[in-house]
Amino acid sequence: MKLYIVVLGCPKNEADFSLFKYHLQQLGHEVVDDLKEADGVVVDTCGFIVDAKQESIDTVLEFVEHKKKLKNVNKDFKIFVTGCLVQRYPKELPIEIPEVDGWFGVIPPKTLANNIEKVNKYITDPIAVYEFQGRVDDVTLPYAYLKIADGCDRACTFCTIPKFKGGFVSRKLEDIVREAEYLVSGGKKEIILVAQDTTGYGIDLYGKPMLPELLKRLNDIPGDFWIRVMYMHPDHVTDDILQGFSYEKVVKYFDIPVQHGSKKILKLMNRTRTPDELEALFDKIRSIFPEAVLRTSIILGFPGESSQDFEELIEFVRSVEFDKLGAFIYSDEEDAASYNLPHKVRTSTAQKRLDKLMETQAEISLMRNQKFLGKVLDVLIDEETNGVLIGRAFMDAPEIDGNVFVKGTNLRGFVKVRITEVDTYDLEGELV
Repeated sequence: MKLYIVVLGCPKNEADFSLFKYHLQQLGHEVVDDLKEADGVVVDTCGFIVDAKQESIDTVLEFVEHKKKLKNVNKDFKIFVTGCLVQRYPKELPIEIPEVDGWFGVIPPKTLANNIEKVNKYITDPIAVYEFQGRVDDVTLPYAYLKIADGCDRACTFCTIPKFKGGFVSRKLEDIVREAEYLVSGGKKEIILVAQDTTGYGIDLYGKPMLPELLKRLNDIPGDFWIRVMYMHPDHVTDDILQGFSYEKVVKYFDIPVQHGSKKILKLMNRTRTPDELEALFDKIRSIFPEAVLRTSIILGFPGESSQDFEELIEFVRSVEFDKLGAFIYSDEEDAASYNLPHKVRTSTAQKRLDKLMETQAEISLMRNQKFLGKVLDVLIDEETNGVLIGRAFMDAPEIDGNVFVKGTNLRGFVKVRITEVDTYDLEGELV
């Protein structure tokens, strides 16, 4: 079967489907880049918030329309839908969209591949981790996502992930190392570790946080490459975890979502650290690693968020001076604990607060970027277009942060770039 693949949602899905493509090929299927050549489509969905759910449903409906148009040309065209949205709404979706041929929840890539050709309504309890056997990645990209764990044991009131994805489950350390070795031997220059909470890695398997040991083992792999850690829950960022960032290949990039800067709102979110404790954590990180880049995410318009709470958030952000900050408006999910909280914030109010927050952060980001002016940075080239190389330095994760632009052609891997111009998010430079 020739299958067209669409992956929506977070980088964990990207990692899963790199393995899924491998197992499809092992079974004799072919992954095609042109929908016109396909016998079917597989859509990996996201079910986190309203916008993500809507995107997933709209995408599936687009393929339903495509299937109808093919009725007289390829009546055997199949639609398979998998992932978090299916796991969250296993009963509702098959009723609402009966044109779909197979529904699959959060299951290992190999299990998904083995059941695709059976074309059944395959719903299961979530099994989000797996053993590595092989993967197929985009050869044009110098980086790859490597999933080290999934699920979550937290009880943040705004989040529904534990309800449909299950508790936190780590992959075995040796298996992760084997996958990383495979990626490096295949030419990848950046290994990006992802999980629902990377700092919780190993607690369920080994009785203690094992991220430092994992980073050591990955750092020992021969080769010239970066290791980047994403999604670090602030509660688990211990001194031992920070020590793991001292290894040479581990970039000093700390992605720590705090969600808010008001003590009251953090408590309503069921987050355990106060703004003062969070600020002390970031001060510690910068004292240990002066070159550290701090990234966080914020939710605006959480139930009960007053103008005073928002001002406390702004003050918190100004005080910490995050290098990178992403923010989004609270999504009122029907099965989240926060759904029943009073004093909902109007979307228009939340949007105004979001705009002000991002204006504030733009000033901070520009100021933080000024320190790179005139410096020579190692830049990993992601692509080339019209004689311009587009890459990233250590402080930028792909797809979410900024880029470094430099004139040049036919270069890949790491290059040395002297920064000549800085912007709010991007840098420009010249090859050294």
